[in-house]
Amino acid sequence: MCDLSKCKGACCVEGDAGAPLRDDELEVLDRIRPAVEPYLRPEGLAALAEQGSYVRDTDGEWVTPLVGGKECAYVVFEGGTSFCGIERAYRDGAVDWPKPLSCHLYPIRVTSYKAYDALNVDHWKVCEPACSLGSALQVPVFRFLKDPLIRAYGPAWYEEAELVHHALEQERGKA
Repeated sequence: MCDLSKCKGACCVEGDAGAPLRDDELEVLDRIRPAVEPYLRPEGLAALAEQGSYVRDTDGEWVTPLVGGKECAYVVFEGGTSFCGIERAYRDGAVDWPKPLSCHLYPIRVTSYKAYDALNVDHWKVCEPACSLGSALQVPVFRFLKDPLIRAYGPAWYEEAELVHHALEQERGKA
């Protein structure tokens, strides 16, 4: 579970590309952009004006644009912590979309194959405080990400994940 007091939202600032986007999210970004723009910083607005609502990264995948090759163009800062401007607009009711699914699911990264999606936790230094907090509170990553997992795969999928987790915990003698 995120520990913003320690990581300061570094996942929106660090890395070598913007947030991964699904093809169906491109038109959503174009549609909501006018309502999101009042929430963004001048630097983010300039990056969007120059690059557009989304760009292709070096692998040819759609991602959010960056400001000066660093933070996401949609990021806003408050007290030294980064937040998503799209999510701020969503929470205020200005848009009907919370943020890109890859951001909502983070630190889970999805690799899609023909028959299934592989969900893996992206382990890197900026998330170490989150891992420590999750361990201390005994909250598995999938429970912390319940809402985005239901958004991505539906409530039946999430219920099955709970059943599988419970069975694994019983097998390990923890339940």
